[in-house]
Amino acid sequence: MKEIQFIATDMDHTLLTSDGQLPPGLIATVKELKQQGITFAAASGRPLYTLLETFSELRHDMSFIADNGGLILHQGEIIFNSELPQTDYQKMVNFAKESSGIPIVCGMDAAYIEKRHQNYEQVYRTFYSQIQFVEDLSEVAVTADKFTLYFPEQNSRENFAEIFDPAFGSDYSVVVSGPEWIDIMNKGVDKGTAMSIMSEKLAISFDQMMAFGDTYNDIGMLKQVGHSYIMANGTPEVAQYAKFTAPSNDEYGVLQVLNQVLAAKET
Repeated sequence: MKEIQFIATDMDHTLLTSDGQLPPGLIATVKELKQQGITFAAASGRPLYTLLETFSELRHDMSFIADNGGLILHQGEIIFNSELPQTDYQKMVNFAKESSGIPIVCGMDAAYIEKRHQNYEQVYRTFYSQIQFVEDLSEVAVTADKFTLYFPEQNSRENFAEIFDPAFGSDYSVVVSGPEWIDIMNKGVDKGTAMSIMSEKLAISFDQMMAFGDTYNDIGMLKQVGHSYIMANGTPEVAQYAKFTAPSNDEYGVLQVLNQVLAAKET
C-alpha cells in the first residue's frame, strides 16, 4: 500500500453508514492522507453541491467526482464537466413519462422535478440538497450533466435491462446506481473515466490508485484502479470486478482500509 497516491470512494452503502452518516474520525484521517501526499476523493452519483455540503470541513482537503463522473472538482478547480445537451435530456424526459420512473433533470445548481412527484421529497433531499419543483420538466432549460430516474418500487435493475439500456445505452452512459436509481450521462462518462482523468491530472499510474464501491455504477472505477475494493455489503454481481473486499459500510470498512494505508506509509 506504500505506493498509493490517490483514493476514491463511493458514498451510499460504501463510505456512508446505513443511516447516512460519515464514519467517525474520517475528517482527521483525510487530513492525514493529504499530509502524506495522498489525494482523497468522493466519487458519487450525487451532485457537487450536495457533496460540498456533506464534506464542508474537508472541501479544501479533497477532490470531488460528482454525478458519476459528469463533473470533477480538484483543488478548487473544475477540471472536467460533461454537459448533457438540453435536446438530449428533454428526449429522456418525454420517454420517461411513459415509464414507472420519476424523471429528474440534474442541473448544476439544483435537481429539477415535477411538482406532481413532490410526495417523495424526503427521499430526493437525501441526495439532492437543492431542488426546484416545476410544473412541467419539458419546459426546463438549464445546464445539466445527468438525467436520473427514481423508482419508488426499487426495480431499477429490471427497468435498466428491459427499457432504458435498450433505448439509450448505445448513445449514452446508462448505469444502475442503486435499487431505486438509474443515471444517464454522456457517452463515455462514468467513474472509470474519472479515474483516467485523475491519473493524468496527478501524473500517477492506475497501480497507485485505490477505489471503494458497492454497486453497478462503481464497476468502471473498480476495473480501472490497481487497488479495488468491493464492500462486504455490496452487490454480489459486482464483486468480480474488485480485487479485495472491505468490511461493510456499517463497520466503517473504508476508514479501516484508509488507516491501513497510513500505517503502511509510516513503515
